[in-house]
Amino acid sequence: MSGIAKAMSKFRLAVVQLHVSKVKADNLSRAHNLVTEAAGQGAKIVVLPECFNSPYGTGFFAEYAEKIPGESTLLLSEIAKENKIFLVGGSIPEEDRGKLYNTCSVFGPDGNLLIKHRKIHLFDIDVPGKIRFQESETLSPGSVLSMFDTPFCKVGVGICYDMRFAELAQIYAKKGCQLLVYPGAFNMTTGPAHWELLQRGRAVDNQVYVATASPARDEAASYVAWGHSTVVNPWGEVITKAGAQEEVVYADIDLQYLAAVRQQIPITTQRRNDLYTVSAVMDS
Repeated sequence: MSGIAKAMSKFRLAVVQLHVSKVKADNLSRAHNLVTEAAGQGAKIVVLPECFNSPYGTGFFAEYAEKIPGESTLLLSEIAKENKIFLVGGSIPEEDRGKLYNTCSVFGPDGNLLIKHRKIHLFDIDVPGKIRFQESETLSPGSVLSMFDTPFCKVGVGICYDMRFAELAQIYAKKGCQLLVYPGAFNMTTGPAHWELLQRGRAVDNQVYVATASPARDEAASYVAWGHSTVVNPWGEVITKAGAQEEVVYADIDLQYLAAVRQQIPITTQRRNDLYTVSAVMDS
């Protein structure tokens, strides 16, 4: 392996666990400062949390919704360009032709929009006595799988509830993604039960790196996020994890390590494609 190729097989990832308030301007300012801080620490890909510019809740989506491009995404573009990074812009409530979406915009080091991922699986759950939440009361689902290329690896994007669907991760891995990123806001019921478990499952199943970005926990909010933004390696080990409060956490991604894991346990070549398959409808 050449020196350049070897250097490109390792890069620093940063996850920004942002404290999100009801003041959009403050959220954008904090995001700007923390992403810039992460880039200063050598991060080449930076991930913001789900609903980073707005409180999370069906009562807030319409009020905080923007067109894309709009105030929040124009700022993300500027931040990516000034820091020469790939910026996974968490998500924002997006308004488009009378519909609302939970949307993640990703920007390249030149500030250009690379992809726009609208949350595919809407968060509609009812755990009696604990939590009921229905995103579909106000949001519409996306219908596109979202991947982008970097000089390091291909990256697959999902938002929060998307992570529960193993098929999406399998398709991303099948299409060559070595890193999956999920901006997400699990809560105080699902967070302790499933947040880390799902990330480790997606990582082990597909022998990829998985990163999640949660808002910081705010006990006074109507929806209390679990926090604990995390990065998991292809062996299923948690290699970095935030606490509950606002912070930036880092992980050094090593794609040679990923290749070694796949060589040691070669499930990608052992699958019985003559018996079963998982594929995207658009490919069939």
